[in-house]
Amino acid sequence: MGEVIHAFRNEPVNAAARKASKVPEVTLGFWLTNVAATALGETWGDAVSAALDFGFFSATLILGAVFGAAVTAQVRAQRFLPVWYWLAIAATTTVATTLADVADRSLGIGFTGGLVLLACLFLASLWAWRRALGSLSIYRIDTVRSERLYWTAIVLAQTLGMALSDWTAEVLGLGREASMMMYGVLLAAMALAYFRTSVSRTLLFWLAFVATRPLGAVVGGLLDRSAQAGGLAWSQGTTMMALAGVVLLCIVVFRQRAADKSL
Repeated sequence: MGEVIHAFRNEPVNAAARKASKVPEVTLGFWLTNVAATALGETWGDAVSAALDFGFFSATLILGAVFGAAVTAQVRAQRFLPVWYWLAIAATTTVATTLADVADRSLGIGFTGGLVLLACLFLASLWAWRRALGSLSIYRIDTVRSERLYWTAIVLAQTLGMALSDWTAEVLGLGREASMMMYGVLLAAMALAYFRTSVSRTLLFWLAFVATRPLGAVVGGLLDRSAQAGGLAWSQGTTMMALAGVVLLCIVVFRQRAADKSL
């Protein structure tokens, strides 16, 4: 894992001419869209699991197939297409929801054990990425190999974020409002570090990405939980349509474009 830590500080640029990056610039629009897409995927995953009632493992296989199809479409696209990218992000969230449940509830290692296991798997994916490409740049995603490594890290980061959400709720005993405040403060601290320090942008990206996962889950929960519990009591179908609309609105308003590979 030492190579991963070193890679956050030393991110060499590969000057080889390749096709344009297949991921968006990381801007405020990116993070707002990510929260909405994460909330959409959370609601989508819960709806599928509840409707089919197949258990965590079976639901994971079904949602994994959806994730595979979405990421395959993203990889086969010849250029960055915002709709395909955010559909793939939402799909990673659905499968991450059930994967986190497997780690937390089905392996017999508890919430803390599941969190530690997923953190190790996520770090291992970054180590494999660094070893394969010599860089952990989140912008130079322009080959099939780099895309596979990128999406593996994305789904594991999503799963880790969901496990973190479960851990804060079950082990720390924090409710939705307290959790939203805590993750909001963490994200604000990361934003401050981005603008005021020289901390690796790659490190900050992954920390923020993991933290937006539980924040998105809280947002989705506030929309579809009962009025007695402080929510809006929307149906899951209404919630999914509303969140899909927000994602599309963000894509249009923020005019997302492919990242600059030189960064």
